[in-house]
Amino acid sequence: MVRPYSATARTHPDAALLAFFTQRGWSPAPFQRAVWRHWLRGESGLLVTPTGSGKTLAAFGGALLEGLRGLEAAPIDPAHPRVKPSRLRILWITPLRALATDTTHALQQPIDALGLGWTVAKRTGDASSRDRRLARQGQAEVLVITPESLALLLSYPETAGLMSGLRGVIVDEWHELMGNKRGVLLQLCLARIRVIAPQAVTWGLSATLGNLDEARDVLLPHCPDAPVVRHARKRTTTLKTLLPARPERFAWAGHLGLSQLEGVMKLIAGTRSAILFANTRAQAELWHRALASIWLEPPEALALHHGSLDVGLRAGRVFLRDGSVRCVVATSSLDLGVDFPTVDLVLQVGSPKGIARLLQRAGRASHRPGASSVIHCVPTHALELAEFAAARKAIEAGEIESRRPPRLSLDVLSQHCVTLALGGGFQADALLAEVRGTHAFAALSDVQWQGVLRFIERGGQALENYPDFHRVVRDEEGVYRVTDRRVALNHRLSIGTITADGAVQVRFLRGASLGSVEESFISRLKPRDRFQFAGRTLELVAMDQMTAYVKTARGLTAAVPRWQGGRLPLSTELGAAVEAALSGDRDSAEMRALSPLLDLQARVSALPTPETVLVEVVKLRRGSSLFVYPFAGRSVHEGMAALFALRLGRLAPHTVVFAVNDYGFVLNSQQVIEVDVQTIARILSPEELMDDLHEGLNLTEMARRQFRDIARVAGMLTPSLPGAARRSQRQLQASSGLLFDVLKRYDPDHLLLAQAVREVFEAQMDVQALADTLARCATRRIELRQPRTLTPLSFPLWAETVRGELSTEDWSTRVRRAAQQLQERHG
Repeated sequence: MVRPYSATARTHPDAALLAFFTQRGWSPAPFQRAVWRHWLRGESGLLVTPTGSGKTLAAFGGALLEGLRGLEAAPIDPAHPRVKPSRLRILWITPLRALATDTTHALQQPIDALGLGWTVAKRTGDASSRDRRLARQGQAEVLVITPESLALLLSYPETAGLMSGLRGVIVDEWHELMGNKRGVLLQLCLARIRVIAPQAVTWGLSATLGNLDEARDVLLPHCPDAPVVRHARKRTTTLKTLLPARPERFAWAGHLGLSQLEGVMKLIAGTRSAILFANTRAQAELWHRALASIWLEPPEALALHHGSLDVGLRAGRVFLRDGSVRCVVATSSLDLGVDFPTVDLVLQVGSPKGIARLLQRAGRASHRPGASSVIHCVPTHALELAEFAAARKAIEAGEIESRRPPRLSLDVLSQHCVTLALGGGFQADALLAEVRGTHAFAALSDVQWQGVLRFIERGGQALENYPDFHRVVRDEEGVYRVTDRRVALNHRLSIGTITADGAVQVRFLRGASLGSVEESFISRLKPRDRFQFAGRTLELVAMDQMTAYVKTARGLTAAVPRWQGGRLPLSTELGAAVEAALSGDRDSAEMRALSPLLDLQARVSALPTPETVLVEVVKLRRGSSLFVYPFAGRSVHEGMAALFALRLGRLAPHTVVFAVNDYGFVLNSQQVIEVDVQTIARILSPEELMDDLHEGLNLTEMARRQFRDIARVAGMLTPSLPGAARRSQRQLQASSGLLFDVLKRYDPDHLLLAQAVREVFEAQMDVQALADTLARCATRRIELRQPRTLTPLSFPLWAETVRGELSTEDWSTRVRRAAQQLQERHG
């Protein structure tokens, strides 16, 4: 145990902090000292450094030095002399409440060692009653909080007084927030804090980010040219691939992974502790079950961790610190900010689909300043070998993806306005200036602002006759306030931007909670059906409201829940690197192992290259299939396939269905598809893109689905009250669909309808990336081939097209037989 420093030592506060480092065998890095200097000068900024290099102490060191020098936090409020002055000095904002406990421990350690006597409290959805009380009363110097809990605090009038003496705000893992609506909500909250506590500095922490200057400007719009502090010494990351004994030449997604179970187990056996990352919760359940079937150590030494498990079952992160768990199978729930110095091994099952994600997960191993990291990759199909080889080259070249911040999310702005109306009220002109000071709403027009105010007051033109949508009133002094207690309760229950798919709670008959699965999965099961969840084989006993009651079942054969949105798309940067790798030098073990597949692809068709667009037309028993390979990722290919089908249909009548993967898309037709190079070039033209997308897509239905999440964030859907039956996904969709139809008919210019259409193009389809891909295709040569059989590249796409067909055979059996036939045909 480290003893607090003496009063004599604290007379030299900088020396005391340096002694804290020395006592642990460390010395402050130059980037840490730089952040401390900026903090003490009252300057905000962004710190970018690899995970495990000491960014927590870099950000917190300035605050510690202020405390050692005796700088006070908040003065006594003369308007309330009997109220205890707030002790709150630092807000530490974390993107995940699961990180809050680890962060609290990490911050309390130097505080205790330096003898400062500060209290660190959590204010998250699962915080203790003690921590909640300390947060509400301002009786903790450091508050670890999520963006949603921060917004909730701002809905209370007394919060302004509690935060008036803030010295600093630290936003951890900023890269995880800036690209989504949670980041937009946080931008608005930070703007309010700048009004409440203008003296507070703001620092963002990020480990993996490409567009650093934009990231800085989004976080700190009030500080142009704020410093971006970088860790000068790069952390070495080594990527190793567990090569399959015999890579197939006709790969299909997912089937290869578990065949490498023995090799994975050997790697785990040779280390103190390991994290095995899977891309989806379903994949994590499968791998945990597979490892458990051959696990020779105590069962509690193998853990499972993902976001759908009950918080009480996610104990793996705790025991990784003390070494009592040997392996945790996890998803992105363990990606961020967790200090596991005992973890020696990190495995990645399947391609991570992004360079930043791979680096983040690799950093979980040897999480110590100055240490290098190694990640072992396990392919789930042969073509992922190329993704691993491409990722290694990208890491060596220092390439990393950017995160694009959303703009003009009016649903989030509407929610924030109600929050401030509830938290003491606001004047419209003053708040408009405050909101326009954020990156997200810098371009907010007067018309849009007036639309937001009408919406929170009356619901808009079509809904003004319904009292449920009258949430905010403007008093005689022009201040917007919430006066209805029911509105206040509903709003506080709805704060946040996370909109999950309909979830059903899973509980044992005796009451212990296991977590949640999606309603769409559980609704297909009947009593006595078995499924795999939380590392157990369960039998469904009964459904009551939105709760599934289960009991433990024997046997390993059981369905595994599938969660919507679990499939990660290939990033544009990694897709381009894969395309180059397929036709490049075979100078890595992965590409040499892939040689039989690549040689066959070149022989029967052609290899894709950065200078060409490969197109294959294959005549099958039932019509023909056209395959295109832009290597732009699944989300872009969905838009390209719809566009291609529309433009092809204009040239000749065709009834087509399409399927996509990360490498390309396929159009299937019962008629013969006749195309030439010039026709394909015209179809892939970027000209008139938006007009054709509007014509070729069922935009109304897509906007209707998008509107549900927007309506939830904007407060149009009443939340389920505590203790009441939770509404099902079907009920929520019906409610939002009714609202959508009413607005479309009676208020077609409603601000949220326009946002739904915009988000279809920006979020669902990524139209900017689609336009960039088409422009890139226009500069390349069309390589049109007509192979006599399916090729190694086209086979996975063909497998996707038969997944939904009616057949007496299991999908995997049918695909496996087709692969064997092609293997035999090509020797």
